[in-house]
Amino acid sequence: MFCKTNISIFAQILQEISRNDLNKIVIETGAERYAKGYSARDHLAAMMFGQLGKANSLREIEGGLASCCGKLNHLGLKGAPAKSTLAYANKTRPVAMFEKLFYCLLDKCSAMAGSTRRKFRFKNPLYSLDASVIDLSLSMFDWAKFRTTKGAVKIHMVLGHDGYLPTFLNITEGNIHEINVARMIDFEPGAIIAMDKGYTDYNLFAKWTQKKVYFVTRQKENARYSVVKDMDVPETSNILKDQLIELDGFYSIKNCPYLLRRIEVWNDEKNEIMVFLTNHTKLSPATIAAIYKERWQIEIFFKTIKQNLKIKTFIGTSKNAVLTQIWTAFIAILMLKYLKLKSSFNWSLSNLVTMLRFNLLVYRPLGEWLNNPYQPPPEPEHEQLKLAF
Repeated sequence: MFCKTNISIFAQILQEISRNDLNKIVIETGAERYAKGYSARDHLAAMMFGQLGKANSLREIEGGLASCCGKLNHLGLKGAPAKSTLAYANKTRPVAMFEKLFYCLLDKCSAMAGSTRRKFRFKNPLYSLDASVIDLSLSMFDWAKFRTTKGAVKIHMVLGHDGYLPTFLNITEGNIHEINVARMIDFEPGAIIAMDKGYTDYNLFAKWTQKKVYFVTRQKENARYSVVKDMDVPETSNILKDQLIELDGFYSIKNCPYLLRRIEVWNDEKNEIMVFLTNHTKLSPATIAAIYKERWQIEIFFKTIKQNLKIKTFIGTSKNAVLTQIWTAFIAILMLKYLKLKSSFNWSLSNLVTMLRFNLLVYRPLGEWLNNPYQPPPEPEHEQLKLAF
């Protein structure tokens, strides 16, 4: 059954963002203080339109909204913003508004996602920790310090594997090391963190061990250690060694006096030995290796958002404008995840983004479109034409 609606799919997506929640955040962050009549909701709608429509410039957002031909009222917008108005808002409206809205929507999305992880038997919360660098021209983005001749911003993220949603985001200049941000994150006791060896920090490992937070990472090649105990491993498996070790070196053992577990695994796909380091002593070596492999989910997430939303090229050069665009990209990805969870259709995230781009201003019930996107509209009724003489 094909139903009718008087508002577009894009307007219905915006309706999923609670006005009450947004108004509360606007008050908390002072987001209307220097607005000059351009409301926070209009600003959010324009940036979401830019993300979902994959606009390349302020002019494309302005033109795209201006060409809606009477549909702006249905979007809750007073009118299409002038390019200068949107540029000013991106430069001056507090980024904290978009950050707080992201975490507000994360709660909504997490409640719907529930626990979708079925790969492991253990009940511990599983997270991946990683960072992704977005290169910028230092001549245009002079605040984004990275290297002598290069600029960049770095997106630090924790991905929860129950629902595969980002549970922590921090956006910094490119020269901020991942470890500095990792020290800020407060994981709950029992959590397991999968990460690459770039996060090796024995002070941090000791802190997590004290809190009963577990980590799984690759051991650095130059790590100094002594074997305390060799555990038995099955002769027919690809597990080569399972050892309890203590760190060598004055500073290493001072920073992390706890016993750690070292596991050597033969990787058939890469034809190499992989050496893992963890503070979890109960899980099997095969499970530890599988946890590290699951870390690639965060790589997939970064790849998906870079391919489908606008976080590699920017419509403003100020720090505030860049951060606003990145936060709205993550707000958009949460909304897409939320729509995917609501739908009975087997969407991939990339396919959902692409199809939405072609249907943003189509007048069709959102739920109906999500569940049956290829259903054609009803045939128009054929009426006998009347001739007037």
